Amino acid sequence: MAIDPTRFCINRKIAPALSLEAFFQLVQRLGLSKVELRNDMPGGKVTDGLSASQLRSLADKYHIEIETINALYPFNRPDDALLSKAEAMLQEAKAIGAKALVMCPLNEGIAIAPEKTLEALQILAPRFAEYSIQGLVEPLGFPVSSLRSAVQTQKLIKQAGVPFKLLLDTFHHHLYENAEQEFPQEIEVNQIGLVHLSGVEDTRPTAALTDEERIMLSDRDVLNSVAQVKRLEMLGYKGIYAFEPFSSELEKWGAKAIEREIRQSIELLQA
Repeated sequence: MAIDPTRFCINRKIAPALSLEAFFQLVQRLGLSKVELRNDMPGGKVTDGLSASQLRSLADKYHIEIETINALYPFNRPDDALLSKAEAMLQEAKAIGAKALVMCPLNEGIAIAPEKTLEALQILAPRFAEYSIQGLVEPLGFPVSSLRSAVQTQKLIKQAGVPFKLLLDTFHHHLYENAEQEFPQEIEVNQIGLVHLSGVEDTRPTAALTDEERIMLSDRDVLNSVAQVKRLEMLGYKGIYAFEPFSSELEKWGAKAIEREIRQSIELLQA
């Protein structure tokens, strides 16, 4: 399985200890160009306090494309606070040249009816359109999540009549117990806007897994992320794969360790 290297993207979650410039340098050394930035890094800022023009200059210097800012939460509870946050994040995405904004559902053990999520999509869509930013909706597979199914997410987007796309995550796919019954027959691959990749070697029951267990890909990965990618390729997916490990272990990784882990993960996917 040969995946064009231009389709690989690096989520900044893998490098919490690196400055933005050091992160961009690392991505360039890997021969890659795509990144995802985040609003949940230790500094609390997408740009680490850099101005939009400073960040764009850095991106230009290292030939970096900013694919997304991750993430608007909880998108399916669109109260005044959420709408204000959406406006600010869309403004920032536009200012720094990000192409998309990731949207995550409420993940606190509170149910939200599908029609309410559909309504939220319709409320948010004009705001995304105003800034020409793509919306990527990421279902979370945790038992406490209010939107767990990739297939249901695609159906709600379609019913809402909005131009958002699905963000599929191999970890969250694994956590949702009905994913394999729904996925092969019902997923619309051309409506997947991005795929997040990570690996888990922890063998506890699936429902016990958390973001803390998410590392990079390996041949001991219980998520079977490599197999998930191979299936997506067979189904005709042509989009981007972003590496998104989450473990606090990453805070101890230096640039060399990060580069090694990314190269090993890519090799597993290209085997």
